[in-house]
Amino acid sequence: MRRGGLGLLLAVVILVAPRMSMAQLFSATQDPVAGERLFSAKGCAGCHAVNGVGGKVGPDLGRAARPRTFFDLAADFWNHVPKMAERMRQAEFARPRLDARETGDLAAYLYTLNYFDRAGTATAGRRLFADKHCADCHSIGGKGGGQGPDLGSLGAYASPIAIAAAMWNHAPRMATVMTARGIQRPTFEGSQLLDLIAYLKAASPRPKRAEIYALPGSATNGRLLFADKRCAVCHAIVKRGDEEAPDLVEGQAQRSLTQFATAMWNKAPAMLRAMEAKQISPPNLRPDEMADIVAYLYSVRYFRQSAHPREGVILAVNKGCLDCHGLYGEKGKSASDLDRARSVDRPAGALAALWNHSFIDDPRPERERRPWPTFRADEMADLMAYLRSIARGR
Repeated sequence: MRRGGLGLLLAVVILVAPRMSMAQLFSATQDPVAGERLFSAKGCAGCHAVNGVGGKVGPDLGRAARPRTFFDLAADFWNHVPKMAERMRQAEFARPRLDARETGDLAAYLYTLNYFDRAGTATAGRRLFADKHCADCHSIGGKGGGQGPDLGSLGAYASPIAIAAAMWNHAPRMATVMTARGIQRPTFEGSQLLDLIAYLKAASPRPKRAEIYALPGSATNGRLLFADKRCAVCHAIVKRGDEEAPDLVEGQAQRSLTQFATAMWNKAPAMLRAMEAKQISPPNLRPDEMADIVAYLYSVRYFRQSAHPREGVILAVNKGCLDCHGLYGEKGKSASDLDRARSVDRPAGALAALWNHSFIDDPRPERERRPWPTFRADEMADLMAYLRSIARGR
């Protein structure tokens, strides 16, 4: 059999494999907090800054375009490898190896970089507190206000997720009071809620103890809450085309916590009317439950990219993967068999393998080498689906 013939034959056999959805592959073990530690420990911060903090060799990842999915991030990662490798050689940086868990944690960290916002401006927040008529009802630390609760109870450690939960839980009562008093319901835009939170923190008495809801919640718990709190009655995660409510995964899941809180407040009247029409009681949400729901929406968007193993194998042929790699003991190949690759049955494992592989020198003469292949996000999803299919067939 001619060189590459067996790889192509086996590739054609895989064409009958069904379409695969990657949404089911999200793993709660991908920890953005651990990923932040790895970003420094693996030397990434030596070249890349995050929001101005870190190296200046590569782009500032906190200010780069947000990846829409894991596969956007994976494709960018792979496509920039030649430039990264060359820069690391020039700077004499040791190449870090990554295992599947580390790669998953790093990807989760990079994906959620704008989960937290910059600090707001307390001075602007003070003006908003008056201009938005918050001060007509609410006091802070016993000063000012009237019928509404003292917002100093939110504490100096109030986080956007705690603010979002409090605003949602009190929305029906606030709507009734504002209507009775002839107060136009305020809305927020841009950084206004950030500024208001900054003012609440500055003006509130410092509590002796407070629970801080700042870290990403549990996607697993969020999925259960999304059903239990009846969010799924109006909002579909998998769009059917007949929903009246916004697509939370496409629209809201890439928002920061404060942007999510802003959207919740601005859209509360419409949501409350829809729930009343469907005879649904507005659910109360604790801050940790709100954090879990946001984490769930992030996680669904993370792998919201369908993948096709049969398209992946065509890519493996056309992009030159099977020029070097064999399958099932194929002879005459310069690189290892793809079906023997470890941990590629999970996206994070496949990305780790691609990263570690990318620094291996091509043993072929220069004239026989192909240009470095690049991938779009959908192509990366297809390639990983193909790798996963052959790994599971071992």
